[in-house]
Amino acid sequence: MQNFLVKTLVNAGALAVAIWLLEGITLSGGNAGRKALTLILVALVFGLVNFFVKPVVKLLSLPLFILTLGLFTLVVNALMLMLTSWLAGNMGLSFHVSGFWTAVLGGLVVSLVSWALNMVLPDHD
Repeated sequence: MQNFLVKTLVNAGALAVAIWLLEGITLSGGNAGRKALTLILVALVFGLVNFFVKPVVKLLSLPLFILTLGLFTLVVNALMLMLTSWLAGNMGLSFHVSGFWTAVLGGLVVSLVSWALNMVLPDHD
């Protein structure tokens, strides 16, 4: 349970950095507390998308991963971010990613920040 909370907070931090750096990724609505709650909920959705959908997509696109020597990971990360944006919109959360190339950059930012935060924070399995 503690590991799940840490991963959710890491996702929230990584998404916050992407929102801060990229104009095409937005989180709107209300005061700072409301935005923080929305960010945590979006991080939960993002975590679930990465847990359930991403492995299936990676398996089905394995030849593309091999052909591009892993660079297709950027496309998969972008698609997961776009799916999160779509799901968040359907859930009434004010998180939006505008466009594929913004999602590619956002996926790269989220991956790098998540990696850095996971290096700093201890793993509680």
